[in-house]
Amino acid sequence: MQGMGEGGCPFTFNTDPATFKAGDSVSYRVTGSLEGFPFAGVLLEVHEDHVVLTSDPNDAASRMRATREARPVVREEDVC
Repeated sequence: MQGMGEGGCPFTFNTDPATFKAGDSVSYRVTGSLEGFPFAGVLLEVHEDHVVLTSDPNDAASRMRATREARPVVREEDVC
């Protein structure tokens, strides 16, 4: 991704699913019409086979289930 490498990104993302913990910042992807765009979020919950993240930590209703991988994937229909 352009601008996501050295010095190009103001965020530090955890990209190691084995070390994910609540509060980590992650870069995530969305399927469908939003595919290809990078999104930034914060992990709220970490489970063995998935994570729950938010794009807005100040909005309690903004919760999305995603895959547990280096850049989690959210289904477009689950985007809040």
